Amino acid sequence: MKSFRKVLHFRLPSRRGLVNITKDVQKAIDDSGILEGLVLVNAMNITASVFINDDESGLHQDYETWLEGLAPEKPYSQYQHNGYEDNADAHLKRTIMGRETVVAVTDGQLDFGTWEQIFYFEFDGKRDKRVLIKIIGE
Repeated sequence: MKSFRKVLHFRLPSRRGLVNITKDVQKAIDDSGILEGLVLVNAMNITASVFINDDESGLHQDYETWLEGLAPEKPYSQYQHNGYEDNADAHLKRTIMGRETVVAVTDGQLDFGTWEQIFYFEFDGKRDKRVLIKIIGE
């Protein structure tokens, strides 16, 4: 069994942002030479998420509205965590959206269902963040 590791680096210009990283993940699979296996993609920061869904702008706005309703950024004073930092909402949003995703690799391709794409979602931007891509297989 072979394994391959790649790290993507992000520094988004706004507090929150959504990036389709599907092509980056497929490029890592291509570079790995692995044809059959699994790819793990995970956010390596506690205030960011990786997940799979449809790449549709209305849905992206729905995520923002829904998450802000569940864990509003302000007022900062509503959270016990906010003292040194003002990002308690980002921690909560990450918990809701999840840390990682795993996708089958078949014949060297992401083995997706219809419309599936991989996204990086940042909830506390303007800082350096990383996403790990780990591929195992043959």
